[in-house]
Amino acid sequence: MANPDFEELVETFEFLDDWEDRYRHVIDMGKAMDPLEEALRVPATKVDGCASQVWLVPQITDGRFHFRGESDAMIVRGLIAVLQTLYNDQPVAEINKIDAPAELGRLGLNDHLSAQRSNGLRAMVERIRQTAAA
Repeated sequence: MANPDFEELVETFEFLDDWEDRYRHVIDMGKAMDPLEEALRVPATKVDGCASQVWLVPQITDGRFHFRGESDAMIVRGLIAVLQTLYNDQPVAEINKIDAPAELGRLGLNDHLSAQRSNGLRAMVERIRQTAAA
Protein backbone atom coordinates (compact mmCIF):
# COMPACT_ATOMS: atom_id res chain seq x y z
CA MET A 1 0.00 0.00 0.00
CA ALA A 2 2.96 2.36 0.46
CA ASN A 3 3.72 4.96 -2.16
CA PRO A 4 6.74 4.78 -4.49
CA ASP A 5 8.79 7.25 -2.41
CA PHE A 6 8.34 5.12 0.69
CA GLU A 7 9.17 1.96 -1.27
CA GLU A 8 12.40 3.66 -2.34
CA LEU A 9 13.15 4.43 1.31
CA VAL A 10 12.54 0.77 2.21
CA GLU A 11 15.01 -0.26 -0.51
CA THR A 12 17.57 2.22 0.82
CA PHE A 13 17.19 0.79 4.32
CA GLU A 14 17.63 -2.75 2.97
CA PHE A 15 20.84 -1.62 1.29
CA LEU A 16 22.24 -0.09 4.49
CA ASP A 17 23.90 -2.87 6.45
CA ASP A 18 23.58 -1.78 10.04
CA TRP A 19 21.35 0.35 12.19
CA GLU A 20 23.98 3.06 12.67
CA ASP A 21 23.94 3.71 8.92
CA ARG A 22 20.13 3.72 8.92
CA TYR A 23 20.05 6.03 11.94
CA ARG A 24 22.45 8.40 10.17
CA HIS A 25 20.27 8.28 7.05
CA VAL A 26 17.17 9.23 9.09
CA ILE A 27 19.06 12.16 10.62
CA ASP A 28 20.24 13.27 7.17
CA MET A 29 16.64 13.17 5.93
CA GLY A 30 15.69 15.50 8.79
CA LYS A 31 18.55 17.86 8.04
CA ALA A 32 17.38 18.09 4.42
CA MET A 33 13.92 19.34 5.43
CA ASP A 34 13.12 23.02 5.21
CA PRO A 35 12.76 24.52 8.69
CA LEU A 36 9.29 25.35 9.93
CA GLU A 37 8.71 29.05 10.38
CA GLU A 38 8.66 30.21 13.99
CA ALA A 39 5.12 31.58 13.48
CA LEU A 40 3.89 28.01 12.85
CA ARG A 41 5.41 26.65 16.06
CA VAL A 42 2.35 27.31 18.17
CA PRO A 43 0.34 25.24 20.67
CA ALA A 44 -2.20 24.29 17.98
CA THR A 45 0.48 22.61 15.86
CA LYS A 46 2.46 21.09 18.74
CA VAL A 47 2.18 17.32 19.15
CA ASP A 48 1.63 16.11 22.70
CA GLY A 49 3.16 12.81 23.77
CA CYS A 50 6.62 13.43 22.36
CA ALA A 51 9.69 13.65 24.58
CA SER A 52 11.05 16.43 22.39
CA GLN A 53 9.28 19.44 20.93
CA VAL A 54 7.37 18.51 17.77
CA TRP A 55 5.16 20.60 15.51
CA LEU A 56 3.17 19.30 12.53
CA VAL A 57 1.41 21.61 10.10
CA PRO A 58 -0.99 19.77 7.79
CA GLN A 59 -2.30 21.01 4.47
CA ILE A 60 -4.88 19.40 2.20
CA THR A 61 -4.73 20.55 -1.41
CA ASP A 62 -6.85 19.10 -4.21
CA GLY A 63 -7.80 16.18 -1.98
CA ARG A 64 -4.18 15.29 -1.25
CA PHE A 65 -2.59 15.31 2.17
CA HIS A 66 0.68 17.11 2.91
CA PHE A 67 2.34 18.20 6.10
CA ARG A 68 5.43 20.00 7.23
CA GLY A 69 7.07 19.49 10.57
CA GLU A 70 9.81 20.49 12.93
CA SER A 71 11.47 19.18 16.05
CA ASP A 72 14.25 20.30 18.35
CA ALA A 73 15.75 16.78 18.25
CA MET A 74 17.70 15.70 15.15
CA ILE A 75 16.45 12.09 15.14
CA VAL A 76 12.85 13.25 15.56
CA ARG A 77 13.27 15.67 12.65
CA GLY A 78 14.37 12.63 10.67
CA LEU A 79 11.33 10.66 11.82
CA ILE A 80 9.14 13.52 10.61
CA ALA A 81 10.88 13.24 7.22
CA VAL A 82 10.19 9.49 7.21
CA LEU A 83 6.50 10.17 7.92
CA GLN A 84 6.45 12.74 5.13
CA THR A 85 7.74 10.06 2.78
CA LEU A 86 4.95 7.76 3.92
CA TYR A 87 2.05 10.24 3.92
CA ASN A 88 2.75 13.29 1.77
CA ASP A 89 0.86 13.56 -1.52
CA GLN A 90 -1.48 10.70 -0.62
CA PRO A 91 -5.22 11.12 -1.20
CA VAL A 92 -6.67 12.33 2.08
CA ALA A 93 -9.22 9.50 1.96
CA GLU A 94 -6.36 6.96 1.98
CA ILE A 95 -4.42 8.33 4.97
CA ASN A 96 -6.27 6.30 7.59
CA LYS A 97 -5.94 3.15 5.48
CA ILE A 98 -2.14 3.27 5.71
CA ASP A 99 -0.88 0.80 8.32
CA ALA A 100 1.86 3.04 9.67
CA PRO A 101 3.19 0.58 12.29
CA ALA A 102 3.56 -2.13 9.64
CA GLU A 103 5.12 0.21 7.08
CA LEU A 104 7.53 1.71 9.61
CA GLY A 105 8.29 -1.82 10.81
CA ARG A 106 9.64 -2.55 7.34
CA LEU A 107 12.35 0.00 8.14
CA GLY A 108 13.20 -1.73 11.42
CA LEU A 109 12.36 1.38 13.40
CA ASN A 110 10.32 -0.52 15.97
CA ASP A 111 13.38 -2.44 17.12
CA HIS A 112 15.76 0.51 17.38
CA LEU A 113 13.89 3.43 18.88
CA SER A 114 13.66 4.09 22.59
CA ALA A 115 10.25 3.71 24.22
CA GLN A 116 9.93 7.52 24.41
CA ARG A 117 10.76 7.94 20.70
CA SER A 118 8.33 5.16 19.77
CA ASN A 119 5.59 6.86 21.80
CA GLY A 120 6.36 10.15 20.09
CA LEU A 121 6.24 8.52 16.67
CA ARG A 122 2.83 7.01 17.52
CA ALA A 123 1.64 10.46 18.66
CA MET A 124 2.72 11.99 15.35
CA VAL A 125 0.96 9.26 13.37
CA GLU A 126 -2.17 9.74 15.46
CA ARG A 127 -2.13 13.51 14.81
CA ILE A 128 -1.80 12.87 11.08
CA ARG A 129 -4.68 10.38 11.15
CA GLN A 130 -6.92 12.73 13.16
CA THR A 131 -6.21 15.60 10.79
CA ALA A 132 -7.02 13.49 7.74
CA ALA A 133 -10.24 12.23 9.32
CA ALA A 134 -11.46 15.74 10.17
